[in-house]
Amino acid sequence: MLLIVGLGNPGSQYARNRHNVGFMAADAIARRHSFSGFSKKFRAEIAEGTLAGEKTLIIKPMTFMNLSGDSVGEAMRFYKLKPADIIVIHDELDIAPGKLKLKTGGGNGGHNGLKSIDAHCGKDYKRLRVGIGHPGHKDRVNPHVLGDFSKADQDWLQPLLDAIADNAELIAKGDDAGFLNKIALATGQANAPAKPAREPAKAPAKPATAKKPSGNSHIHQARQGKPSVPASGPMAEMLKKLFGNKD
Repeated sequence: MLLIVGLGNPGSQYARNRHNVGFMAADAIARRHSFSGFSKKFRAEIAEGTLAGEKTLIIKPMTFMNLSGDSVGEAMRFYKLKPADIIVIHDELDIAPGKLKLKTGGGNGGHNGLKSIDAHCGKDYKRLRVGIGHPGHKDRVNPHVLGDFSKADQDWLQPLLDAIADNAELIAKGDDAGFLNKIALATGQANAPAKPAREPAKAPAKPATAKKPSGNSHIHQARQGKPSVPASGPMAEMLKKLFGNKD
């Protein structure tokens, strides 16, 4: 049996928060694969169905984020599951908006929902981390996380949720690489940042070249046997010493 956990906070006031993207993904999977309607059990909303031929329970803890492990641990013990049977979908500040990472085990990155699940279930469960981006300063983290997705976010949010739902069976089969590849193919264009227009490349300026002197020096003229050298004066005496007096 597989347990898919979407993390979030209960209540309509939190429904569109970035922190609730785990709930959103869980709902999308349940709809796409015709799971049962959600009912209440384990202090959570749960829906039953199958993924890749395996019985699967989707669970949305109603304990509020910081106590998510209370609910997940109860379901885990009831069904006698191991951490390896659990997939948790949650928001991730340190990943760019709309990007995904999938891993088993590891740290909680300060995520209170994961801290709670670690305490009740151990750490060796799979985490599907959905990037929501970092606001840039720690003082803005709470308003960002507990704020609704912006209008600009809608360009990537729904296509990403659809792609997660469409390819959820690959996670159930343990094909993590295949799942991430399918997501990239499905959302790559929608998630690609706009490239700034480039100005046409300018031809490099040619280095300035020194102008050639209009005439040759007196010494060069003397070597070439040219007559345009002074007949008298200091320069004439110097030339005579260099080349000999041919008079």
